[in-house]
Amino acid sequence: EQQELQRENLLLRAEYATRYGFPRIVGEHASIREVSQQIQKIAATDTTCLLLGESGTGKELFALAIHHLSSRRQQSFVALNCAAIPEGLVENELFGHEKGAFTGAATRKVGKMDLAHRGTLFLDEIGELPLAIQAKLLRVLEEKRFERVGGTQSIDADVRIIVATNRDLQKQVQEKLFRADLYFRISTVPITIPPLRERGNDVLLLANHFLNKFSREFAKPGLELAEDARERLLHYRWPGNVRELQNTMERAVILAAGVSIRAEALQMPATQPDAATLPAGMLPGKFDWDGTLEQVTGRAAAHVEKALLENTMSECRWNKTRAAEKLGITPKTLLAKLRAAGLEE
Repeated sequence: EQQELQRENLLLRAEYATRYGFPRIVGEHASIREVSQQIQKIAATDTTCLLLGESGTGKELFALAIHHLSSRRQQSFVALNCAAIPEGLVENELFGHEKGAFTGAATRKVGKMDLAHRGTLFLDEIGELPLAIQAKLLRVLEEKRFERVGGTQSIDADVRIIVATNRDLQKQVQEKLFRADLYFRISTVPITIPPLRERGNDVLLLANHFLNKFSREFAKPGLELAEDARERLLHYRWPGNVRELQNTMERAVILAAGVSIRAEALQMPATQPDAATLPAGMLPGKFDWDGTLEQVTGRAAAHVEKALLENTMSECRWNKTRAAEKLGITPKTLLAKLRAAGLEE
């Protein structure tokens, strides 16, 4: 009873908002409907689930949805970001430790595995988990038991585990950075969360959702998105996904001077063309898109000019007179451009 009371007290603050105010998943795109159907099916089981997707797509929200749709909904949902904890402390954070386990361990520490007993444990960025801890996690999945740091007693673990990553775990397995047996154990039911740029008009649905949320939070009722702002939101690539959109809308509401939020008020970076849509070799893969229009176009023009000079000189067997004629410039101008591009030799 004391252990149960301690566990509930530790979780009260973190659990209150999620247990009594479960955030809904906003979206009508076919890809999100498909993910929602998969979640409803897996929630009815205790199977370990692997959530895949880019950073910022809301993987924890989907893990929370699985928990609230499952038979464990009345119990704890405990989240641990494996990338946010120093490697030497991951085991202690996950499994806890016994009193006297190491210098300074004056009392027993309850780990996340303990806190999630009979509930759900969400391990975000599972690819960052050290190999030694991966082996212990595999034991929990297979035997439903674990030991605290410095302990000798095996403890039952009635925990439903959901993991997530934005990394290619198969590649990490090949590079010996992730255990193959653990990968096969957690990837029974992989679910890929689509990036925001592939969700069509869901961008506007989410934008209005966040607009209403922050309007209430900052006591600024009646705010709406102007047409140019809506167009700007729709045509942006959203490399930071839903997290970036949420931050954008929060900033827009805070800085809003009137009722209508215009495109410039969003303070969004310039849209960067997708490299896949550009002609092959037109720009380098890591082209710098930051800066003013003049700065960006200047860099792009310099790259294209260098490529054209190099190709033309190669075709003309580095005969400068013939190359100058083909390019429609004087030999003197050609020589200056070759020097500037580092192609003089």
